[in-house]
Amino acid sequence: MGSFIKKQFIDILQWNEDSDGVLAWRFPMTDFEIQYGASLTVRESQQAVFINEGQIADVFAPGMFKLTTQTLPVLTYLKNWDKLFESPFKSDVYFFSTRVQLGRKWGTPQPITIRDADFGMVRMRAFGIYSYKLIDPKLFFTAISGTREQYTRDELETQLRNLVVSTMTSTLGGSGIPFLDMAANQALMGQKIAEALVPTFAQYGLELDNFAVENVSLPEELQKAIDTRISMGMVGDLHKFTQYQTAQAIPLAAQNEGGLAGIGAGLGAGVGIGQAMSDAMRGALNPAAPVAPVTAGVTSSVAVGAAADDAQTKLAKLKGLLDQGLISPADYDSAKAEVLKKLIG
Repeated sequence: MGSFIKKQFIDILQWNEDSDGVLAWRFPMTDFEIQYGASLTVRESQQAVFINEGQIADVFAPGMFKLTTQTLPVLTYLKNWDKLFESPFKSDVYFFSTRVQLGRKWGTPQPITIRDADFGMVRMRAFGIYSYKLIDPKLFFTAISGTREQYTRDELETQLRNLVVSTMTSTLGGSGIPFLDMAANQALMGQKIAEALVPTFAQYGLELDNFAVENVSLPEELQKAIDTRISMGMVGDLHKFTQYQTAQAIPLAAQNEGGLAGIGAGLGAGVGIGQAMSDAMRGALNPAAPVAPVTAGVTSSVAVGAAADDAQTKLAKLKGLLDQGLISPADYDSAKAEVLKKLIG
C-alpha cells in the first residue's frame, strides 16, 4: 500500500521533446500529485509555466528547481502554505519550446490587388520563408495555446500565414513602391514587411526572427504587357527601325514576280508612315515639342506613291538601290526592263 501511494507522487518533472513541431505540452497530471521538494528540470530552449486553479502561478526559465515554498512564492501564497508545509500538491505544468522555428513557408493562395505607380491596379502573387520563436510563454498560453494537452506549430502557422498575407497587402499597398522596383529588390521588400510584422507577432508572445521574399509574380496577361513595353523600349528610333525593316524586305520582294515594280511606291509609303509614327512617338515623350499631324505624313506618302508611277522616278529609285548594294545587278536589269516595257508599250 505504501509503495502504491509513493508511485502516485511525481518527483521529477521534465520534457524531452520527443517529437518536432510541438510548441506547448502539458505534463500529464491525471490522478497524480507533485511531491513537495520535487525536481523541475527546464532545459535550454524551454520554459515552464505553473497553473494553479486556472491562474498562472509562476514561469520558470532553463535550469533545475526544487519545488518548495522558496521556489514557488506565488503558488505558496495562493495555497496559503507556511514554510513548514511539506505535503504533496496538484498543479498543471506546461512546457514551452523556445527554439527558433526555421524554414516556415508563406505564400498568397490567391493574387492580391495593390495600387502600382506604373501600371495602376496590379494583381500579384508572392511567396517566401520566415522563422520565429516563442519568447513569452505566459502571453502565448493566455492568447493562443490555452489548456490543450499540446499545441503544435502547424496549428499556429495557419493563423500566422494569414497575418503575413494581410500585413503584406496593406504594407505594399501603402508603400507606393512600383512593382518593377519590388521585383528588382526583394530584400528591401522583405525588410519592409518584416518591420510591419514584428508588433503583430509580439502580441502573441512570439518574436519574428527572419522574413524573406523569394519570388513575386504577375498574372500572365500583365506579364505579356510588360514584355511588349520592354520590346518597344528596345526598338528605340522608330523611324530608323522602319527604314531597316524596309531594306530587309527588298530582297524578299525581288524574288516575287512584279515585286520590285511597285517597290518605289511601297518604300515611299513606308518611309512616310514611319516618319509620321516617329513624330507622334516623339510628341508623346516630349509634349513641348511640336508634332506634325499624322495626315501630313499620309498625304506625303500618297504624293510619293503617285510620283513613283513615273518611269523616270522608278528608274532613279532602282539605280539608287543598286548603288547602295540593296539589290543585285540582275534584279536591277530585270526591273529596268519591265519599266521600259510598260513605258514603250
